[in-house]
Amino acid sequence: MSEPLERLRQQIDELDRQIVELLNKRARVVVEVGKIKQQNNLPIFAPDREKVVFEKIRQLNEGPLPNRCLEAVYRELMSGSFALERPLRIGFLGPEGTFSHEAAMLKFGQSVDYTPLSDIPSVFEEVVRGHIDYGIVPVENSIGGGVVDTLDAFLGSSVRICAEVLLSVHHHVLSMHPWHEVKRIYSKAQVFAQCRKFLNANAREQIPVESTASAAEMMANPSLNAHGAAIGSRQLAEKYGLQILFENIEDNPDNITRFFVISREMAKRTGDDKTAIMFTTAHKPGALAEVLDVFRDKGINLTDIEKRPSQKVNWEYYFFIDAQGHVDDPKMQEAIEAAREHCLQLTVLGSYPRAVEVL
Repeated sequence: MSEPLERLRQQIDELDRQIVELLNKRARVVVEVGKIKQQNNLPIFAPDREKVVFEKIRQLNEGPLPNRCLEAVYRELMSGSFALERPLRIGFLGPEGTFSHEAAMLKFGQSVDYTPLSDIPSVFEEVVRGHIDYGIVPVENSIGGGVVDTLDAFLGSSVRICAEVLLSVHHHVLSMHPWHEVKRIYSKAQVFAQCRKFLNANAREQIPVESTASAAEMMANPSLNAHGAAIGSRQLAEKYGLQILFENIEDNPDNITRFFVISREMAKRTGDDKTAIMFTTAHKPGALAEVLDVFRDKGINLTDIEKRPSQKVNWEYYFFIDAQGHVDDPKMQEAIEAAREHCLQLTVLGSYPRAVEVL
């Protein structure tokens, strides 16, 4: 071994010692923060604080490490901090290996407890009951549009949105058989919608199941996988020992799914926020346009609008909008109060920091 290389490695060893010492000093401060939070019944996960920390890290970074590397380090550091303050339990649409699970782990790291749940309404219910601290649910895909199960769950729930997660989604064909033997493809219905071009060009029977993970699990079972393949993630292929027959079959390589983090309280103001609002309009011509005009007149940009049946009265609909700004902003407060005049019901589902990175 050359002498210059040995000297450089000694420098790295010394720097590692200093880094570990500093990380543990930071952790001791985190423990004190956790005590104050518990004494004052404050939430352990603070999305507004998280946003400030990541922005500060990006500003401090002078390279050569890219921002994504430091963000990944600090996300795991925050995850360990949660465990020191009070272990968090995060619920997601299971089983393990779904994109919801992936989004949850990328958001909260490896040091929290994860609880897979059978369906999206169960995630909402477990948050309300306090059995889990936070839930993560898909709300919108850049190709398939809104996730109706999540939108419908808001109709009868008291949960609040406190954060959003943007996840880059890539779909692969997974199987234990060569492609010419595959006659049926299993996956979640929304996934089929995101891979129409590939599926139209490669005609196979499409069988919807509850999740991509359950499809992959079926393919790993010799009694269930005859002539079958699943569409799922690379993580599922590794978990269940499946071959990837085709990679990245999604129609749009920039396929992104947006997730909401739901809790019993919304996030504090950061200055770069969004507010989710649910409302049903009065029965009069132009009522929806009048609601939307209120936000336009206040100079508030609407980034998304969805519609769902009220499930109470035929042809009555609930509308979901995302507006840029926080519910504590004066203009937002004025707009919400003005919009109420044109609504039968209006509920603020939560204000949360705008996601600026795709995980």
